[in-house]
Amino acid sequence: MDNNLEETANRFLRLSRRLRRLGSEDSQLETEITSPSHLALIEYAGSNPNCGVQEIAEALGLSTPTVSISVRQLEKSGLMTRKPDPTDGRAVQLSLTVKGKEIQENVRSFHCQKFQKLLSGLDPEERENLVRLLEKALDAAEKES
Repeated sequence: MDNNLEETANRFLRLSRRLRRLGSEDSQLETEITSPSHLALIEYAGSNPNCGVQEIAEALGLSTPTVSISVRQLEKSGLMTRKPDPTDGRAVQLSLTVKGKEIQENVRSFHCQKFQKLLSGLDPEERENLVRLLEKALDAAEKES
């Protein structure tokens, strides 16, 4: 890796840590969820109603057993339900309960507020350039994967 790329990657890493902390002092986000993977499952299931365990595992890059365990924990917490898949007797469809949907919305709102706080220091053209460059970098990185 050339020095400039390595230095830039390290700067980006420091920025991502700062971004994770941004807004956390103002957070009214109170949930029983302590695991980032549980939040990822809630977000995915909320955005993809009636998805299955295998689908979530593939989308999030997790193992099927890991997702199954997390789903059981989320069910026990009253945040997710499962029902038999009408097209495959061996599979289940997952969906969020009302409580799970509330958590998903609270998390989404928190993240939106965080990004609004981040972007408010830029003018509209700078915001557009930042988002466009991030999209370009992500597109290139995803093609390499």
